[in-house]
Amino acid sequence: MEIYRAYKFRLYPNEEQKILIHKTFGCARFVYNYYLNYQKEKGVQKTFDLCKDLKELENQYEYLKEVDSCALRSSIFDLEDGFNNFFAKRSGYPRFKSKFNRQSYRTSCVRGTYKEKEYSNIEVDLLTRNIKLPKIGNVKIKGFRDKDKIEGKIVNATISRESTNKYYVSVLVEEDILIEKIIPTTIVGIDLGIKDLVVTSDGIKYGNLKVLMKFEKRLKRLQRKLSRQEKESKNYLKTKEQIARIYTKIRNYRKHYLNYIANEIVDDHDIIVTESLLVKDMFKDKKKAFNKSLSDACVSTLRSLIEWKCKIKGKYYYKINTYYPSSQICSHCGYKNSKLKDLSIREYDCPKCGSHNDRDINASLNILLEGLKLHYNLASVV
Repeated sequence: MEIYRAYKFRLYPNEEQKILIHKTFGCARFVYNYYLNYQKEKGVQKTFDLCKDLKELENQYEYLKEVDSCALRSSIFDLEDGFNNFFAKRSGYPRFKSKFNRQSYRTSCVRGTYKEKEYSNIEVDLLTRNIKLPKIGNVKIKGFRDKDKIEGKIVNATISRESTNKYYVSVLVEEDILIEKIIPTTIVGIDLGIKDLVVTSDGIKYGNLKVLMKFEKRLKRLQRKLSRQEKESKNYLKTKEQIARIYTKIRNYRKHYLNYIANEIVDDHDIIVTESLLVKDMFKDKKKAFNKSLSDACVSTLRSLIEWKCKIKGKYYYKINTYYPSSQICSHCGYKNSKLKDLSIREYDCPKCGSHNDRDINASLNILLEGLKLHYNLASVV
């Protein structure tokens, strides 16, 4: 089975390489904005025609020849993706790129042979901790200390500069892996929430870190300070970088915690069942505090991580119906209690069988039972 996997490394360019990277950012942004304006005036054109016109644009603006030509063509393909998403109603109309936002460009991997020797314009050497990039040359990298080499075929590389003035490269690799479905022996149902991020049918609870709330006071103070400073002054840029560093910390805390939960659940179970939550709909008609907690929890990201890890490890993943009332049904007798729509009720005694239920564990048990039905229904069809 062929899969695409991205490896992200911290990049340490020297001063000359930084200058060339920044030139490429600017040129890629210029090409994107130029053809966006061109399409606004003359209507949407074919990408093939725009790539042909790019050669004339390079003759008109000589500085475009200084940078990687693949990065310029990638800007045109990005614009095509923007219009495709707009016409499919997945996003709004493409907007012009700004030099004050996060900067990045993508370059394609080109291979060839010369005197019976194969070469590539993008190469990663994890023994010497170097990456070869078009026009830029060899650059020092950090990351993936447990690997000696990257398996698979490199497709492209995306070079980016974060607001914290750190440089990164994300290498997309096409890997051919053999995935065999295992014979399942263990199953778990998962109830996702805000008070506890994950509650399993085994009775294990993973708390919600609420990372944003830990840094909220510092963020408010710095954002007030930023609003009083003169735009684009040295102090303004310093404060802006401090804010960016805090947001990077928040992102890294979440990423580490979600990966830890997903790895532990997938490694210990063969069949995993979760709710199919419509998170966008959950934001509607709710209080501001609820929406903030919901976005901080990142339940959709966790669910996607579990699904992906199950796929590459040959395990079974199921999502039950969005509107299945898992919290209202007693997992012992099947009695449905509509009073449990009130989220403040965390524990209760079933009116029919008298069993004492924890709201979240009861919901996870019901999710497990629904997952078993899905698994055996699919198995009988096969």
